[in-house]
Order: sequence, then structure tokens, then C-alpha cells
Amino acid sequence: MQVPAPFQYERASSVDDAIALLERHGPEARVIAGGHSLLPMMKLRLARPETLVDINGLTDLSYVRVEGDAIAIGAMTRHAELLDSAVLAEHYRIFADAERVIADPIVRNRGTIGGSLCQADPSEDLSAVCSALRVTAVVRSAAGTRQVPIREFHLGPYESVVGDGEILVEVRVPIRTGIGSAYEKVERRAGDWAVAAAGVFVQLDGGNVADVGIGMTAVGAQHFTCTEAEELLRGGPAGAEQFAAAAAVCARACSPQSDQRGPEDYKRHLVGVLTGRALTRAAVRARGGNA
Repeated sequence: MQVPAPFQYERASSVDDAIALLERHGPEARVIAGGHSLLPMMKLRLARPETLVDINGLTDLSYVRVEGDAIAIGAMTRHAELLDSAVLAEHYRIFADAERVIADPIVRNRGTIGGSLCQADPSEDLSAVCSALRVTAVVRSAAGTRQVPIREFHLGPYESVVGDGEILVEVRVPIRTGIGSAYEKVERRAGDWAVAAAGVFVQLDGGNVADVGIGMTAVGAQHFTCTEAEELLRGGPAGAEQFAAAAAVCARACSPQSDQRGPEDYKRHLVGVLTGRALTRAAVRARGGNA
């Protein structure tokens, strides 16, 4: 029978209280929100926190709203709320694309965007979405807040820049005009971790790509992205030939590992195909189509 190692439990009443509890219990304390990633790791004793700080009572961190030139998403916003958000549906359809293939309704009703990003799982979907969109993470501590570009947020597998006594409180997504976005994923069965997945946004200026963001997951992409492919597309024609060339760059640039989900060469080929599909769908959506 798999059971976690002994731990203390604290329930935070506010963000300041959560930070104080994290400081009091030191580096072996972990925040828990949905718990769908952390708890299985604890049962296997791959994670052995000495204290869990429960932040499920922090409902003030659950929101999706427009603030100036950005969409602000509270760290406690559940997957189901992202899927149902009219604001995100208007500006970034990539979120709904991704949320429909994340786990199942039970997980989506409890899991949070903050927990997903902070877990830093190398196969996690929202990390690829946020990397594609170049969001900014807002991290708070007793000393104040700091803003971290998402492509600097993940330091490696299961490691982020959120330090001791800090908590991710918000994600800020820049609002862009003339854009389309899309997410493509292949999984072994419904709700499973990705074999490979790719998400993009494409901003058009006439027939050219004014800006683009590419995110990939489960294939060992550095910072969940491929800047070389983005640079190839930016400023050039938004056509099938260019999208195929960028997808090929993504396939070469990633570093997938062979495992029970498939061999390295299959995953490399797959992420190239998915990136090409996502770019095509995003461009159609940017032109007002319903792909």
C-alpha cells in the first residue's frame, strides 16, 4: 500500500498567511491547491514535504479578467473555469483547446493554473500554452511582488523560480490584436499525459506573420518552446510552406526521451506534425475562420 511520509498540515486564510506559514516551516514546506500532481508523488514518496500549506480557501486568487492591456488570471483559477471563460474564448482559443484534453472533469474541477505551472512537469499542457503566449508570472513574498517572464519561470523538470516563502499569485497574458491560437495534442487515451503536444499563436499583418509564439510539451523542448522556429516565421509569409519549415525546425530542436509512450524518433516526428497543424489552425482563426 502506497502512503505518504508523515507531514504537518496548515490551512492558509489569506495570501499573507500562506507566505507566513511557508516562511515559518522553511524549505521543506509545499503549497497544495488541487493536489492531483503533488499527492501521487507523495504516495510514491518521490516528494516528501514536511508541511503542506493548503491554499484552497484563497478564493480571491480565482479570477479571469481584463486589466489594461493584459488578461489577469489568478493562480487559484481552476481548469474548468479556464475552459468556461468568455474572456479567454474571445482572445485566446488555445486555452479551451488545451483544457478539453487535460485529464478529466474531476481533475479539471480541482486542478489550478498556478499548481500546473509550479509543478513544472515536463509533460504539462498549460506550461506549453503559457510559453507560447509569453505570459508573465507574478510571484509574491513578504518582501513584495516580482514579475517573471514564463520562459524564465521553469528551471528544469519539477523546478521553478518560486523560492522558499514565495507563492505564485497571478498569470498575466498580453492582449494582442489580429491573432489566432490553437493547441494540438496526441495522447494514448483520453485524459492521459501527452505523447507530444504543441500550442501556438499567430498574429497576422496582411499576409505576413507579425508575431508568433510556439509552445511544446512532453518532448524535452527548452523552456517549452522553440525560438528558432519563431524567428524563422516572424516577418515572413503566413503560408503552408513556411509553417512546414518551422514545424521541421521544432522537430529537430526538441529532445524527446524514449519511454512507454513511444520512441524518440516517433515523438520528434509527431511534434513536428502537431506544430504544423496548430500553426495552420491558428492562422485560419486569425483570418476570422472557424478552424
